[in-house]
Amino acid sequence: MTIHREGYTTIFIAFLFVAVVLLTFNHIFPQQTWFHLILYIVGLWFFIMIIRFFRSPARALNAGENIISCPADGKIVVIERTIEPEYFRDERIQVSIFMSARNVHINWFPVSGMIKYYFYHPGKHMVAFSPKASLENERATTVIQTANGKEILIRQIAGAVARRIVTYPRVGTPEVQGDELGFIKFGSRVDLLLPLDTQLEIELNQVVSGKQTIIGRI
Repeated sequence: MTIHREGYTTIFIAFLFVAVVLLTFNHIFPQQTWFHLILYIVGLWFFIMIIRFFRSPARALNAGENIISCPADGKIVVIERTIEPEYFRDERIQVSIFMSARNVHINWFPVSGMIKYYFYHPGKHMVAFSPKASLENERATTVIQTANGKEILIRQIAGAVARRIVTYPRVGTPEVQGDELGFIKFGSRVDLLLPLDTQLEIELNQVVSGKQTIIGRI
């Protein structure tokens, strides 16, 4: 397992923060006490959690031409029919994956195809599992069209703590299933808006793994 490139700066800043706090405390209170030990443990735990958040595990892709692979780690919190107002403006199947701070926060392409649409929306930072988060939180919308003409919308949504959404592809570029779509820092959610004839293979509250769990089949 490696560290994702999105974490390099944050990890360096976290290291400097922990180092400055510990050195300053030791300078002011040089005599070692039990409180120093607790502070060392807390500082080490904080730094390890930051590193762990940006982990990038090596995974085999569960792929196929008609397979929709999972775009993120987390838990299925929504499966419903809904009207998608931004791009399709018609009824779609919405599948929402909530990513806690413990999950890997890389996002992957669920299918192969051509990028047809991308738009970044600044917005609020409500908790990511709120029903309003899909339309009111900071978010980035990407639509990919498969070789058989089916379009799938992937929406990266920032949560209450997340403050940066990264999306790599741009309109007009071809992408391969399982390649990195982007990254969301510190708590978030990913929505999939799927065609109505999609055969789903997941259920509500199921824990899923990016690139490995099959969301459904086109």
